[in-house]
Amino acid sequence: MVAVVASAVAAERPLKIGFGIGLTGPLSGNGKAALVAMQIWAEEVNARGGLIDRKVELIYYDDQGNPANLPGIYGKLLDIDKVDLIIAGYGTNMIVPVIPLAMQRGMTLMSLLGLNANERFNYDRYFQIAPTGPDPADAFTRGYFDLAAGIKPVPKTVALSGADAEFSAVALAGARRQSKRLNLQVVYDRAYPPSTTDYTPIMRAIEAARPDLVYIASYPPDTIGLIRAASETGLQTGMFGGSMVGPQYAALKTQLGPLLNGVVAFELYVPELANDVPLIKDFLAKYQARAAAEKTDQLGFLLPPFAYAAMQILEQAVLDVRSLDQGKLAAFIHATTFDTAIGKVKFDKNGEWEASRIFYVQYRNIASSDLEQWKRQGHAVVVWPPQSKSGELIYPYRSGH
Repeated sequence: MVAVVASAVAAERPLKIGFGIGLTGPLSGNGKAALVAMQIWAEEVNARGGLIDRKVELIYYDDQGNPANLPGIYGKLLDIDKVDLIIAGYGTNMIVPVIPLAMQRGMTLMSLLGLNANERFNYDRYFQIAPTGPDPADAFTRGYFDLAAGIKPVPKTVALSGADAEFSAVALAGARRQSKRLNLQVVYDRAYPPSTTDYTPIMRAIEAARPDLVYIASYPPDTIGLIRAASETGLQTGMFGGSMVGPQYAALKTQLGPLLNGVVAFELYVPELANDVPLIKDFLAKYQARAAAEKTDQLGFLLPPFAYAAMQILEQAVLDVRSLDQGKLAAFIHATTFDTAIGKVKFDKNGEWEASRIFYVQYRNIASSDLEQWKRQGHAVVVWPPQSKSGELIYPYRSGH
């Protein structure tokens, strides 16, 4: 009788999934969007009866885009809230501090869109939902430089810049390797403080170096500042863009409008790719129906489909393992190819995707800040990889204006 009662109590206790997420601060545009996607998943799972006979409960705290907040948040999640599973939030800078905490507790850790965060830890229970492949820094930068290699005459010089922070450091390390691969002379290579607000001196210094290519690794606030500064200074170069986080957001697309013309940046999904990943359209229909009311990214092209897929992967792992044993869950995720809203996902031994699926686009034909234009083809033209191209690169940069 005691065992029956204990089992019933266990079944009534919710299955708690905990995470920190940026609801305010520099990453809040995508943090809120990711949360909506995860809530959609939780509602759907609970409508089906939950996971292993337990309703799912999401427990989250605003990390404010500040890595210093994360030890306290995850300590509370594990020690006070007693969550069963944890997820690392959005952004490399916000994922790296969580990995040691997961390692100390032996927790399986799914993370949302970070760049090579596990390189220094090599934690075998870490997984990352961004499609950057087993060598993330290379995959994240290669497309930009492959495009440059196809230009005639071949570019000879490059300028590199980014914030003095984890994400930019990893991306720029990859860009340096790509520059060496193409025998490019690096004529400018400087990091700026994350607190920078005036980007005009940076752009003037880059302009003075007269590079053929300008590769930037930036988070949203500095992306806005750098693109505005490039316009204000009349930057003359062959290609301008790179690992710029921000142009993928609806808010930045509308805020920058025509200033984006000619910029070359990564994307994970744009309308040109609808036939490549058809299930994304199904998810986006659900997401966009809620986005306006939730006052978050109304397109949802970057993080929401991947956040939803991360939850689908955890769901499949728990259902198949029929347990919350962290070691068994991690082993199952390593061994399995998952069917998700973003297509098939298989993880490499370092927790990154087994194959890369990064796209580079060039923004063009943007005449206003209208949001609806971004739901149509022709404004984020896929220029790399070759098998997914929807148009040719316009070179040099100012020709895209």
